[in-house]
Amino acid sequence: MSRAALLSLTLTDFRSYERATLRPDGASVYLFGANGAGKTNLLEAISLLSPGKGLRGSSLTEVGRRLPGETVGRAWAVAAEAQSGEDEPVRLGTGVELAGAARRVVRIEGETVPPGRLADHVRPIWLTPAQDRLFLEAASERRKFFDRLVFAGEPDHARHANAYDKAQRERMRLLTDAAESGQPADTVWLTALEARLGQAGALMAGARARTLLALQAEIDTRGDRPFPRARLALTGEWEAMALEGADAAEIEHRLAAALAAARPRDGAAGRALTGPHRGDLAIHHVDKDRPAAECSTGEQKALILNLVLAQASRLSRAKDAPNPIVLLDEVAAHLDLKRRAALADEITALGLQAFLTGTDESLFDHLKGRALGVRVSERGLTALEDV
Repeated sequence: MSRAALLSLTLTDFRSYERATLRPDGASVYLFGANGAGKTNLLEAISLLSPGKGLRGSSLTEVGRRLPGETVGRAWAVAAEAQSGEDEPVRLGTGVELAGAARRVVRIEGETVPPGRLADHVRPIWLTPAQDRLFLEAASERRKFFDRLVFAGEPDHARHANAYDKAQRERMRLLTDAAESGQPADTVWLTALEARLGQAGALMAGARARTLLALQAEIDTRGDRPFPRARLALTGEWEAMALEGADAAEIEHRLAAALAAARPRDGAAGRALTGPHRGDLAIHHVDKDRPAAECSTGEQKALILNLVLAQASRLSRAKDAPNPIVLLDEVAAHLDLKRRAALADEITALGLQAFLTGTDESLFDHLKGRALGVRVSERGLTALEDV
């Protein structure tokens, strides 16, 4: 186990911040202040210290600071000092250069590296108000949510998902162009793309299945917490094969064959109708014996929170990997007093660094003395000890 924590965080021309520095020194932090003060911006900055688009899923140019009248965001940067276990602190940084097309740059100890290297040092897991509608949204939103949990434990999952998406776009372009022109598509190239899809899709399905089984086992041990227990399921055909014990080679072969057989149908539909991009995550409230979609907003929030905490707990015991950093945006607002106290106890017991936001300081009474409180306002960031 390797405890990972941020010692400092500096934002430059990021969202509402011209420049801001936060120094948690490895402690958990609760951020409070009025709506629009910039609390979520700080969580987003931390989330960008990992591969991908962060907790808002924004484009590179969206997050740059803009003054009134400016239509394009400025070049921005997020820098941090992180420590993992007994190792010396590591300097991390990411940002955008706007010379020509916007380009993301990632640096570790001043050396430019691929974004995937960030996962060696920081693995954020987050829960945001956008996920309050998780059970009411399309299946794609639940897949994204679950894939982030998968990625936190298996960083290669993001690479396989990106390879799958790229091959799928190329395959669909060939099929739709052929359907529109009435000319046959290049079967050799289609076969090659379907082989790539089979390989990447099998790896994705396997990673999702492993994560689901591990998460369910973790949730089943958490009966003493005041959070509702969930029963998880993956509805996709290919994930079902993985859950039933099929190996990657078998899934790869069958998926590639299924895609080859579906060429006329997919070309006519304009989208691929089979593959791991079609599956869904189903969550059932165990104690109430009903689907999560039929539960109250507060119960749904508690179900998702328990899922995130279960993943954090599981990963906190992983060897040779940094512990997750938990980002919880406006999470306390939907929790009753008992669950807010339990959340504070859980964060403390897990020994993980967490960053929480809320409008009211009183939401974090149970964290006082156990986490750094920071007021966020138009004046900037003010630690409670300095108020």
